Amino acid sequence: MKTLRFALCALTAFLLASAAFAGTNVKATIPFDFVVGNHYYSAGDYTLKALNDAGVMQITNTDVETSVNVGSNSCAVTLPPEKTVLEFRRMGDMYFLQRIWVAGDSRGREFPMSHEERRLAQLHEKSGIVIVAANVTK
Repeated sequence: MKTLRFALCALTAFLLASAAFAGTNVKATIPFDFVVGNHYYSAGDYTLKALNDAGVMQITNTDVETSVNVGSNSCAVTLPPEKTVLEFRRMGDMYFLQRIWVAGDSRGREFPMSHEERRLAQLHEKSGIVIVAANVTK
């Protein structure tokens, strides 16, 4: 009985963590071309919006008003970030959107590795993390 109660509490916490991000809009000016999943994006102004609790994110280039929906996973950190940021992995001369963090929230969204990112990792391409400041909007 104790195990079942624990499992139900854990499931509830997971579902609430996913639901908390739904409907959140994050705006950022990204100064470089980047990749999310298998989609390539040019530098510019973007809005990232969680469309549902299943982790579908809408990425909109507000310069040309085009949108793409991509899947994401829930992720968490022990200490909530102080600022809203987009976290990119730089490999060679390419940038891959890795995570979105909203100020004050220990839960974020994480994007799966793209085919190109995996290929570069297999080639032992040097990598680093690049942080881009963002804002939460309604």
